[in-house]
Amino acid sequence: MPRTTVVGLCCLLLCAPATADARPPGWAVAVVDQASRRVLLLQSAEELMAYQGPTRLPVVWEWSADRAADLADLRPARSWTDPDEAKSRIREGRRYLLATASGGLAVVVDTATGATRWATDVGGSANPHSIELLPDGNVAVVASTGGWVRLYAASQGPRATTHATHLLPGAHGVRWDRRTGLLWALGDDRLIALRIGGTPAAPTLTTVRSRRLPEPGGHDLAPVLAAPGRFWVSTATGLWRYDPAADRFAPVRLADPADERDVKSIGDEPGTGRLLTVAPDHTGPCDWCASVLTLHRPEGTRVLRGTQLYKARWWGGGW
Repeated sequence: MPRTTVVGLCCLLLCAPATADARPPGWAVAVVDQASRRVLLLQSAEELMAYQGPTRLPVVWEWSADRAADLADLRPARSWTDPDEAKSRIREGRRYLLATASGGLAVVVDTATGATRWATDVGGSANPHSIELLPDGNVAVVASTGGWVRLYAASQGPRATTHATHLLPGAHGVRWDRRTGLLWALGDDRLIALRIGGTPAAPTLTTVRSRRLPEPGGHDLAPVLAAPGRFWVSTATGLWRYDPAADRFAPVRLADPADERDVKSIGDEPGTGRLLTVAPDHTGPCDWCASVLTLHRPEGTRVLRGTQLYKARWWGGGW
C-alpha cells in the first residue's frame, strides 16, 4: 500500500472526531496486546472476519510506551509491563489514546502526533486497570490492588500528580457520563457514582450512589452506545446491563453461555449493535489473556496468532 494511502487511512481513523449521531459503516477495533507490549488499532469487524493472512496482523496504527521518548523518565521498561487498557477519547477536536498498564503507567497520548499529553507512574503494586479523560482535561485512574479511584489534576500539566482519592476495593473500571456529570467506577462487588467538586487544580470526589453488584468479581465497565446512559458490566461469571434510571441490573445472554464468563472487556458497535468481547482462552503462557476476538449478534471469532490480548475496544466516538 502506498505511504500516502496509509497516512490517509490513519488520519481517517485517528484524527476525525465522530459526531454524537454518527453511524459509521464499521468501526475499527483497538486491542491491548501484552505479548508485544503494544496497543494495536485493527481493521473493522467485517474486515477482521474476512482477513485470512496467517502471519501478518491487520494493523493500521500502533503505539507502545517502549518507543515513546517523552516517557523515558517514567521507566516504561518497568511501568509499561502488562498493558491492560486502551480507550479512544476526543477532547477539543483532538483524539487521544488512554492507556494503563499493570506495571503502574497511566498515559494520555495525542494520536495525531504521538506526543504524551499526560502521564504518571502510580506504581506496580497498585495495578492500575482503567482510565478516563474528563471534559476539563483531568484524568481518572482506577487500580485493583490499590483499591482506589483517583482523579488527577492532569489539566495542570503533563506530569501533574495532585489527585483526589476514593477507596474502592478491587477497582477495575471507570467511565465518565457527560449526561449526568458523574464519574462511575466499578469495584469487586460495587458500582459507584462519584460527583466531582473543587477546582480542576484541586478536585474532590463525593459518592452519590453505591450499588452492590449481582455477583462479585466486577471487571469491565463500558457504555451501552445503543442506549446512552446505560452500562455494560462484566463480573466473574456473568454479563449485565445496568440502567441507572431504574437502578437495575439485567442479565445479558449470549448464544454460548460460556462466553459470558470472565469477560475482560465488552462493548457494542454503533449502528450494528454487534458485541465485541475478550475473555481468557487458557491456551497460552498468559492465563488471563487470549489470542481470540469474539463477536456476537452475529457470532464470529478472529484468531490473532502470537498475541496475548487483554481487552478490545471499538475505536471511535468521544464520551
